[in-house]
Amino acid sequence: MLQDRSLSQPETPADVDDVHQAGAVCLRRDRKGQIRVLLVGSRRSGRWGLPKGHIEPGENSRSAAQREAFEEAGVTGVVSDEVFGTFTYFKDGSRNRYRVKVHLLEALSVAKSFPEKTVRKTRWFSMKGAIREAAQPGLQKLLQKLL
Repeated sequence: MLQDRSLSQPETPADVDDVHQAGAVCLRRDRKGQIRVLLVGSRRSGRWGLPKGHIEPGENSRSAAQREAFEEAGVTGVVSDEVFGTFTYFKDGSRNRYRVKVHLLEALSVAKSFPEKTVRKTRWFSMKGAIREAAQPGLQKLLQKLL
């Protein structure tokens, strides 16, 4: 499994609580036919990442990824049934290990208004730009699979 570990990670697995999340790699083609990837800024740090979040009770990772893409970035589209990949990361100062199941999402539209519009920045990157700007090394490695 791909992992991203901050300097403040707990020392032993007994100190860690696993938190399961789902995320979406939102993709679209620009006018020149080049693939673009949407990244969203973290509310805490502003660092670039995927729209992602907790999987709610009774929800599968696909529907959670779809919901998070809309809530955080206003993106709607076609979400893959299969998990494209996973990555793990730690937030600074947290004892949680976040395990993210990632689905591909072909973006069909972007809403002008969505729940987190005022608290998140969003930006479409080239594939290489997204890999360079993604905050978590595990996410960078996952995006490299799309090259």
